[in-house]
Amino acid sequence: MWHAEFWLLVVLVLLALIALRVRDLLAAVTILSGYSFVMALLFVAMGAVDVAFTEAALGAGVTGVFFVVALFATQRRSAD
Repeated sequence: MWHAEFWLLVVLVLLALIALRVRDLLAAVTILSGYSFVMALLFVAMGAVDVAFTEAALGAGVTGVFFVVALFATQRRSAD
């Protein structure tokens, strides 16, 4: 099972690095929602299903929606 956890961790690090490099804020929100989903999969692989459900619901769901709503009130691209 450690092979799955290793590759989920690799994907997790790659998503974090991509989210830091992207200039479009909507793309960053989408990538961070994917990050939360992969984190939930990692929690399931470790056997913490209750924590995975909370991460999926709050991290990927509610937080992503709040960030998208906040983007409607701000500029979508970063200034620098």
